[in-house]
Amino acid sequence: MVYTRKNQRDLTAAERRKFVAAVLELKRTGAYDRFVRTHIDHYTADGGGRLRIAHMTPSFLPWHRKFLLEFETALRRIDPTVSVPYWDWTRDNSPASSIWREDFMGGNGRRADLQVMTGPFAHSAGHWTITQSMTDGKYLTRDFGRPRDPITLPTATQLDEVMRERVYDAAPWNSTSATGFRNALEGWAPGRGNERFRIHNRVHRWVGGLMLGGGSVNDPVFWLHHSFVDLVWSRWQQRNPGAAYLPAEPPPLGDAQYRKVAARHEPMAPWGVTPASMFDHSRIYRYV
Repeated sequence: MVYTRKNQRDLTAAERRKFVAAVLELKRTGAYDRFVRTHIDHYTADGGGRLRIAHMTPSFLPWHRKFLLEFETALRRIDPTVSVPYWDWTRDNSPASSIWREDFMGGNGRRADLQVMTGPFAHSAGHWTITQSMTDGKYLTRDFGRPRDPITLPTATQLDEVMRERVYDAAPWNSTSATGFRNALEGWAPGRGNERFRIHNRVHRWVGGLMLGGGSVNDPVFWLHHSFVDLVWSRWQQRNPGAAYLPAEPPPLGDAQYRKVAARHEPMAPWGVTPASMFDHSRIYRYV
């Protein structure tokens, strides 16, 4: 049966409570930290000399669609009424937005050490200790807007520009691809400072703290962010029904991307599913 993912601003108090409870239960059992580890292990940057499957690569969108589904399946084993809501950061774009309520994601980190002190995922609440990370800290951190190097969330106008792309991806199939929907949405761009970060990447930068880098899954808002990224991709697919995943075939021997990106029918670790198999979610979930 097809289930629904809702805008987080439309959740009832009961729905917020159920979602938080399921996430905390995954954390209690250790399952949540395995999701964090999976993301860290598959976060490979350009120039790494090996296969990139999760970021800076055409499989960014299908890989995260599968990742989100795996997480959602784990939540629904705990509570079948739960699904992952989405955070439309073009609308809910301030620290006062509903997503940061004390009964949901909690708020910003304190100035001294960026530690989140409010909400169910504050370390002081006793249920959210960081065990898989790129740093040594044991608590969730955030730094909304990065006051020392200010950055804003993406706007609806900026997202509309991304939606005007007509092909899924383009050579050289990495963070330097000048055209194509995938890199425009992922948000790697030329320039200096914060200009290098657009759309998806810019949201990670705006939240700051542990939302930066491979360990970003430690912040539960990661899932709401990627649910919206998936929604944007879904809308783009509806507008461009003939735009298939690219590259269709693996880059050949001699190409700089040889064995570094997944083609349309190649398996994506760690699940073995192909990008092509993740293109249609209509029989699993829908967005409202």
